[in-house]
Order: sequence, then structure tokens, then C-alpha cells
Amino acid sequence: MTPQPLCIGCDKTADQLREYVDLARSEGHPDAATAVRVEEGTYNPANGHFLCTGCYIAAGQPTAPGGWRAP
Repeated sequence: MTPQPLCIGCDKTADQLREYVDLARSEGHPDAATAVRVEEGTYNPANGHFLCTGCYIAAGQPTAPGGWRAP
């Protein structure tokens, strides 16, 4: 089973974050969780963790070779 995407900065799921609800609607994804899985560069498919935009900025916009993924 695929884990429910969770922002590890604010402990909110994708459906609790307006940016991903809006992204799902604008990009034609069935729900906010799918929008995160497909569109969010910080999404870690192994555990479902990601950082929403506000938390990513607050974390100092971490980078890594090949792209940063939430632990």
C-alpha cells in the first residue's frame, strides 16, 4: 500500500494543504495525494514524506545532487 503523503514540516497530509488541492484541480489529478506523488520534487515514495512549499522554504530550501527528497 502506498503511504499517504505527509509534510514532515507541518505534519499535514496533502488534502489538508490548499496548494496541493489546487494543484490537483489545475493539473487534472484525481486528488491532492496524487498531485504530491506526481508533481512534488521533495516527495519520498519510500515513506510518503515531503515538504510543502512553506516548510521547504523554512528548512532553507535543501538541495542534493540528483534532487533532495524528504527523509
